[in-house]
Amino acid sequence: MSESTPALAPGDAAPAFSLDDAHRKTVSLADYAGQSVIVYFYPKAATPGCTTEACDFRDNLGSLQAAGYAVLGISPDAPDALASFADDESLNFPLLSDPDNAVAKAYGSFGEKTVGEKTFTGTLRSTAVIDPQGKISQIEYAVQAKGHVAHLRKSLGL
Repeated sequence: MSESTPALAPGDAAPAFSLDDAHRKTVSLADYAGQSVIVYFYPKAATPGCTTEACDFRDNLGSLQAAGYAVLGISPDAPDALASFADDESLNFPLLSDPDNAVAKAYGSFGEKTVGEKTFTGTLRSTAVIDPQGKISQIEYAVQAKGHVAHLRKSLGL
């Protein structure tokens, strides 16, 4: 039953991607060439944990950008759901739609998980930090929504 995908490690090349954002505009990792990018994967827009995490990125975006980091959120949600989520929470960074989980799988962010007593496969909450050369500088799997951005900022020395 497990469909888990192999994890990435620091030094690995960041898998390229091109996905539609909440406004159906295609956003590619290549658009950020030469920049540091934080790519975080979350299971479902507008759910409690994902809202907590997204709002945490929103509230810290200024300091992350000041330190040279762009932020991209990726989930399997359709662009319309992402647009509603972004509007409802005043999110100020791109949310990208990965409906077939291809990008999540490429980043090792798809697999078996248990919520309550239900076990299923889906997007795993994880975060990759990509350096300006397109390499993974840091990657974390099974992150906690609450406090994740503070932990990330500390690990990045911000």
